[in-house]
Amino acid sequence: MPRRIIIHAGFHKTGTTSIQATLRENRVALKKHVALRLRWHMKDLVAATRGYSTWRDPLTLIKVQDRFTRLMEDLPGMPRRTLVISAEELSGHLPGRGALEDYSAAPILLYAFWEIARARYPEAEILIYLSTRAPEPWLASAYAEHVKASNMTLDFDDFAARYRGASDLDGMVAEVASRVPVPVHHRALESCGDLPLGPADPLLDLCDIPLSLRAELTAVPPANTRLGEDVLQAMLQANRTHESAAARNAAKAHILKEAQPR
Repeated sequence: MPRRIIIHAGFHKTGTTSIQATLRENRVALKKHVALRLRWHMKDLVAATRGYSTWRDPLTLIKVQDRFTRLMEDLPGMPRRTLVISAEELSGHLPGRGALEDYSAAPILLYAFWEIARARYPEAEILIYLSTRAPEPWLASAYAEHVKASNMTLDFDDFAARYRGASDLDGMVAEVASRVPVPVHHRALESCGDLPLGPADPLLDLCDIPLSLRAELTAVPPANTRLGEDVLQAMLQANRTHESAAARNAAKAHILKEAQPR
């Protein structure tokens, strides 16, 4: 049984990819103290959480609960270790996808995860960790992600006006803390720039890893960094020009290839 379970459920565009890359890079060193379940370990679960955030129907929530239950049941023995479950999609889709306006599905999803984890491991301490970011840089990064990965055609000012409510990540942290009966820890990406392991350090602080081991962990370069403005505008134009997904994706792949240093 794990002695502690940490559910790191985002938010998107707050250093989560860098956190997961750091955990993966150091998984062997951490193995005696930390068990990891990262987003690529739970593809079926995150597909369901995305769906629930979009549709909010009882059937999809049952699907989420079933898949998280299976995740818990399939865990090997991990006596006295900390279990870290990390995926930004545990809070649902990134707002701006389709009609999704905000992270209001997150408290419902996190309550479900807490309830299932408590039933499976009643003696384990359960914590929630949420990485955050200031509203303006979050909006800019979320917009760039949508332009890159979806068919977003809004210009930035229109996107920011429409989704400003979603950028209040501190407000959503407070909402989660008011509705899920466990400690909710959080840290802003802006405060992690000088930390040895960047945004992974606050999460590792919750794992009670020996200081001697922390000093040996390997930092990784920032991951999933934002596109340059010229590349972003070229991709936005591709979204506005190409109606078919295949043509749009091909055009954006070419843009990215041309933007790579030669």
